[in-house]
Amino acid sequence: MTVYQGTVITCDQNDTVCRYLVEEGGKIIFTGDRLPETYDAHDKIELGDGALLPAFGDSHLHFSSYALFSSTLDVRQARDFAHLGEILSGYVRDTRAKVVLGFGISAHSMAEGRMVTRDELDRMEQRPVMLVKYDGHAAVVNTAMQSLLPKKIKALRGWQSDSGHLYQEAFFAATDHISSKVSVVSLARYMLSAVDRMAEKGISLVHPSEGVGFFLDLDVDIVRFLARGVKNPFQFRLFFQTMEIAKVMRRKLPRIGGCFATALDGCFGSCDAALNAPYANDPDNTGILFYTDTQVNDFVQKAHDKGLQVQLHAIGDAAVDQAVQAFARAQKNNPRSDHRHSIVHAFLMEKEAMETCAELGIGIAAQPSLLHCNLEPYSYLKEVLGERVEDMSPFRTMLDLGVHVSGGSDAPVTLPDPAYGIFCACNHYNRGESVSVSEALKMFTLEPAWASFDDDSRGSLESGKRADMAILDQNPLKMDKTELFRLKTRQLILEGKPYCGGQGLGSLLRKGIFG
Repeated sequence: MTVYQGTVITCDQNDTVCRYLVEEGGKIIFTGDRLPETYDAHDKIELGDGALLPAFGDSHLHFSSYALFSSTLDVRQARDFAHLGEILSGYVRDTRAKVVLGFGISAHSMAEGRMVTRDELDRMEQRPVMLVKYDGHAAVVNTAMQSLLPKKIKALRGWQSDSGHLYQEAFFAATDHISSKVSVVSLARYMLSAVDRMAEKGISLVHPSEGVGFFLDLDVDIVRFLARGVKNPFQFRLFFQTMEIAKVMRRKLPRIGGCFATALDGCFGSCDAALNAPYANDPDNTGILFYTDTQVNDFVQKAHDKGLQVQLHAIGDAAVDQAVQAFARAQKNNPRSDHRHSIVHAFLMEKEAMETCAELGIGIAAQPSLLHCNLEPYSYLKEVLGERVEDMSPFRTMLDLGVHVSGGSDAPVTLPDPAYGIFCACNHYNRGESVSVSEALKMFTLEPAWASFDDDSRGSLESGKRADMAILDQNPLKMDKTELFRLKTRQLILEGKPYCGGQGLGSLLRKGIFG
């Protein structure tokens, strides 16, 4: 039995804050301001200036991609093309990599104000190089990498041979092809390290979207194996990014969707997110819907009828409308009392769509960190969206209408860091769309648990629930909201025990196979 004394922020429906929490056998058995005598004799853990909260969740990330890119080359810090060349040369020198795969290239962080091209990459490095754009929807490759890609990819929409830039279907196919070359052993090692990094941020529950081109969808099955084999009770709730429902049913998975194959549109970084009105800087462009209404309706209806939980990527308001209409149609044709379907991103969303989401219980898996991202700054978004930039990620409006909004990172697009996400949700550049600290905390605790049907056992500190908790170094309810990004996790506690990192492959295999 363990007694915690100090500030206990429960993140329950009533925003209860109390002085004591008692844990026994991995579960919470008491919370309150007056400790019963039966527990008073036990040693107490004093929280001091810190606070005890539910462990955090991340409601949308690309876990295998985050694990892979975190262990390869990160170019987010590149200031200009010369600096990028230095980063590439240093990486090749230190790792002797035969193929260079990197993440985080952005025109907005470069002094040149544009994306590097194939010819410029050729001058930096002769080995095959693929640098994925910060938004995870485009890439640039050099000539050596182009030569490794199959001809069928070069015939797809979005292939730009001269510049080396890849967009739309060409980007997704190229990413699938390159990802498939990563060894299973290497990917498993990367994943174990990624779990440790997220635990350092107080995260215990993640909703990974997998299915990025590995042979026989190995990334999906590796994450499933990892979920069984991790020595700490870290929780994975997998979404399979496919429109092939049979694949999901064969694996007896309860969820389908995410991005990639289930992305309805592109993104603002490539100006191919689907909009109801043209882009401010291009009156002839309203973006791209990757599927017809009929295709989306048919997919959602079939998945819904199979009892699956469905998640769709939609960034622009036209894509959000397409997703909402498909969910509403499926629910009308076959009412389900608690489906918890969701839309990932929903950066631009009209009020009518929000009202429908609230009425039908459609959740939004949001990424508040993108509100303050130097790789896609406000100035750029205003250039391409005009005044609509003020309507981006309307969290205040969503919550006021009763929409379930859960917080995530979209890693590797942004790094998993709930404290920064909480800061961004409370400091929206449109102040009218900021939320309270208590609401932001629940976006990263109770709401991710709700979004994966875990709210009966996780997501808040209440008697009977699992003791998955994070001890923070400060009390967020007493901090200036502009300082919330400084929050640190002192300790992650899972089912009453401190998280212990550093698991090796041998331990993973034994536990994954034998339990």
